[in-house]
Amino acid sequence: MSIAAIASPSLASRGVAEVVSWSATLKVGALMMLVLVLAAVFAPLVAPYDPLAQDFMRTLQPPSLAHPFGTDNFGRDIFSRVIFGARIDLTIGFVTTYVPFVYGVMIGAVSGYAGGRFDAVMMRVLDTAMAFPFLVLIVVILAILGPGEQNIYIAIFLVGWTMYARLARAEMLVEKNKDYMTAARVLGYPGRRILFRHGLPNVIGSSVVFSMSDFVLNILLVSGLSFIGLGIRPPIPEWGAMVAEGKDFMLQAWWISTMPGLAIVYTGTALALIGDGLARRLGERHRTLV
Repeated sequence: MSIAAIASPSLASRGVAEVVSWSATLKVGALMMLVLVLAAVFAPLVAPYDPLAQDFMRTLQPPSLAHPFGTDNFGRDIFSRVIFGARIDLTIGFVTTYVPFVYGVMIGAVSGYAGGRFDAVMMRVLDTAMAFPFLVLIVVILAILGPGEQNIYIAIFLVGWTMYARLARAEMLVEKNKDYMTAARVLGYPGRRILFRHGLPNVIGSSVVFSMSDFVLNILLVSGLSFIGLGIRPPIPEWGAMVAEGKDFMLQAWWISTMPGLAIVYTGTALALIGDGLARRLGERHRTLV
């Protein structure tokens, strides 16, 4: 095999495509996630009621045909609020996961490939950011900025990139010494091409897998912040805020907190299945390459 063939991006960049080969676990998780995303996108068509409409003649009604998830202490339909809440939680989860994913992977990949003083400086910045507990930093930032969706984005953007950077750097340190990267350098390819067309596609797999669990953790984080009053404020239908609203009615109206809680569990299960499927495919690819 020639050096050019070894360095060809068609051979060296197949990692992501191979990782996303569909397994049974991945199919189930993707199907569950697709149902949730479609429900969120078409919420006005799926939800039978206005999620903010109050009806004091129908307060604290248990699940029934008219109200599948029951009603809350303001007479609002829980099912409609859960469906509309999916829009907020999925949007926040996606943005707070994949914006840090992009610049975290870029920083880590560039740092690992460049090495030297740049890598040393970036790792000290990374170590400093990771020296403080993630949740404590988020709470401190939100305590300074105040609650709200925009401030949640800012807080997580500031600290959410660190694990992606560390993963990408570790992978790049391994990849840059492999034959196809050496061949690309021997052929005189510019460093930018080697990094982005050859190295990056092969280091992104682990970060993609990790992003699934990070997505779940970010949804749980936002729900927890809403629960303690630092996240989304009522009456906006957000799952964590809904759980918090129903905590005083657990004995007489368990469904107020339980239904949005089950929505969080459902989302976490779907993303966990997707992550498990991706991890299996990544492991199979590594075994094949070895």
